[in-house]
Amino acid sequence: MRSVRLSRQQDMNKGTMGVGFVLVPGAGGIGTPYWQHVTHRLEDAGHHAHVVDLPGGDRDAGLPEYATLIEHAIRDCVAPVVVAQSLGGFSAVMACARVDARGLILVNAMVPEPGETPGDWWEATGAIDARVIAAKKGRYSVEFDLATYFLHDLEPEDAAGVFADPGVEADIAFGQPCDIAAWPDVPTTAVVGRDDRLFPVDFQLRLLRERVGVDATVIPGGHLLALANPGGLADAVMSLAG
Repeated sequence: MRSVRLSRQQDMNKGTMGVGFVLVPGAGGIGTPYWQHVTHRLEDAGHHAHVVDLPGGDRDAGLPEYATLIEHAIRDCVAPVVVAQSLGGFSAVMACARVDARGLILVNAMVPEPGETPGDWWEATGAIDARVIAAKKGRYSVEFDLATYFLHDLEPEDAAGVFADPGVEADIAFGQPCDIAAWPDVPTTAVVGRDDRLFPVDFQLRLLRERVGVDATVIPGGHLLALANPGGLADAVMSLAG
């Protein structure tokens, strides 16, 4: 299992000002390259970026192990704010239910209910139907492929990097429940990509209102928002963190 990988600023964090952003990736668990452009912007603004790499390809590690790694990162931060992408929403919520964080920011995230598994989430939320309806309206393929749904708005270099190593998510996590009794008592906000093809914007806004009771900041960009619009995402999370 890979351990938490922290930014080069970690040793300078304690005792300094700024928010400690704990950056959690989605399926596949590859955090460092995914968050790289956002990390630089947060650090340039005087904050601290702690990237969590998750063992997505490990057939023996799933949501509990992911949540533990996120907990460790939270504890290592000053003024921690957890920022969770896509599938990372499940394990981030679990971690925030166990250890205090200053805030939780969901980014194009799977928003879980207590006890729900990621595998059940798709049908329970209507995510697939929403994706197909949006694809027909937008006149792109209803059949999922990496280029259409993840790479369509990335710079060529970033798209090539994702295509070369998209990350593998073992099946184990999809059958494990979100182990919380209720939504954690932590201020929760969200950032949604206006151009997300996997989780269309209207679907995300509805789900956030129904399950968490929050509205979202909508910015340009698709599902891989930290690569598609890193400046907009960095600005959004800094604003929401206060």
